[in-house]
Amino acid sequence: MPENIEEATSLLVRGGRVVDPATGTDGPMDVLIVAGAIAAVGRGLSPAPGGRTVDASGLVVVPGLIDLHVHLREPGFEDKETIATGLRAAVRGGFTAVCAMPNTAPVNDSPATTAWIMARAKRAGLARVFPIAAVTKGSRGEELVDMAACAAAGAVAFSDDGRPVASDDIMRRALLAAAAAGSLVIDHCEDRALAAGGVMHAGAAAARLGLPGIPSSSEEVAVARDIALAEELGVRVHIAHLSTAGGVAAVREARRRGIRVSAEATPHHLFLTDEDIRTPDPNFKMNPPLRTAADAAALREGLRAGVVDAVATDHAPHTEAEKARGFREAPFGVVGLETAVPLVLDRLVRPGLLPLGRAVAALSTAPARLLGLRAKGRVAAGADGDLTLLDLERDAAVDKTRFESKGRNTPFDGWALKGAPVMTIVGGRVVFPFDGGGRP
Repeated sequence: MPENIEEATSLLVRGGRVVDPATGTDGPMDVLIVAGAIAAVGRGLSPAPGGRTVDASGLVVVPGLIDLHVHLREPGFEDKETIATGLRAAVRGGFTAVCAMPNTAPVNDSPATTAWIMARAKRAGLARVFPIAAVTKGSRGEELVDMAACAAAGAVAFSDDGRPVASDDIMRRALLAAAAAGSLVIDHCEDRALAAGGVMHAGAAAARLGLPGIPSSSEEVAVARDIALAEELGVRVHIAHLSTAGGVAAVREARRRGIRVSAEATPHHLFLTDEDIRTPDPNFKMNPPLRTAADAAALREGLRAGVVDAVATDHAPHTEAEKARGFREAPFGVVGLETAVPLVLDRLVRPGLLPLGRAVAALSTAPARLLGLRAKGRVAAGADGDLTLLDLERDAAVDKTRFESKGRNTPFDGWALKGAPVMTIVGGRVVFPFDGGGRP
């Protein structure tokens, strides 16, 4: 697979607690990276001649985190985000790789656009970028893209993102074409007729605010359609940003029956509900919308049990002017690259609701597995030299004015959190802290 990061010569990460669900490792280890790949994992390792050593004592060393669902906005919407600013946000948030959604201008529906995005990312020299190409040309839901050609150019999956594939026949053909290309369809599960005109979850909070609602059924009927097609065809499908208890139940039952369906959840759906929208603040407007407390609880339990495979941010930056239009008119979406890891560490791992190893799996091992990135998602000899170092005791108050992302549209501003990424290593290079400093 084409790569987009120049790799360093040698780096020894010494004395950290290595947590790697892929190998079952959880204990003090050194990690030696040579020529961009992990050369050895063990105790008492020596640095390579002329190499650098990072003291990781007191820190947790995990396989580089991978965000399955990111909107980098470039090309076409550079006022919201650029590949460079998005990748600065990514590495500050602990992510060594991000998957770029195709809703750009032009839509990423061709090998040429896929290659352009990867070249632009290489120039930034920060996190790796794995483009997700559109399912249909222009994401119009009418004609399939050349999936084999896009995959050969570097696309790791296919999605029409916020424009769900409405036609059952086209979705059926898309699943078959993706499988033939050795790839995966990621679907935004929404029946747009059921959701039409809605701006938040259809419930008591929407009624109190006088805002039109989006019912849970709009997600659940689309999830059911995708599961039925995956079962009939014997192929994989991935459900993006699952938000309802009914969706979780459907995925759980499908998995029990051996159907090849996977799912992700976002931090905002895990930790917020529609009742948190006290005023019509557009920074709480996203699609799918914030649901009920019961839905959030079902997502957290699904994540703990492995029914929800991964945590993905759905990082969706918008300009302040766009979000200032008011709740009805503002675009859907919130940023998440710089808040996801502290939220998971503070609100799930710290209180014992989710084991640290399961959190790492959801943020690294599972995304690597789902996308077929065999050299990623593990800390073992031969794997890529991508690591994230975590300080479980680091204060991590959310301050949107300090984001590296251009987007400031977060519902978590002001939250006091504990636990944060303190160093991000890509191909053996320290890409965060940005000064490449010593002890993080």
